[in-house]
Amino acid sequence: MTLTIEQIDRVIEMAWEDRTTFDAIEHQFGLSEKEVITVMRQEMKPSSFKMWRKRVQGRKTKHAKLRTFISGRFKCSRQKQITNNTISKRY
Repeated sequence: MTLTIEQIDRVIEMAWEDRTTFDAIEHQFGLSEKEVITVMRQEMKPSSFKMWRKRVQGRKTKHAKLRTFISGRFKCSRQKQITNNTISKRY
């Protein structure tokens, strides 16, 4: 499969994101985990690739089957509420 420069950039961005699974990348771009690793190896400097591999290897959030939380957006309990484009103040 041939990817455009924009698609390659997006794959790299998604691969760096902690909560974006390889399944999501496969669903959007049709690339398996092995193919994502190949893209990362080809497109990144060796030191950056090694840093990414160390970071991703064994990370539960990158594999949907290993996740212990319900998929969706994470929201911190201290995060301010956003309503109708204005930030609600807590008093």
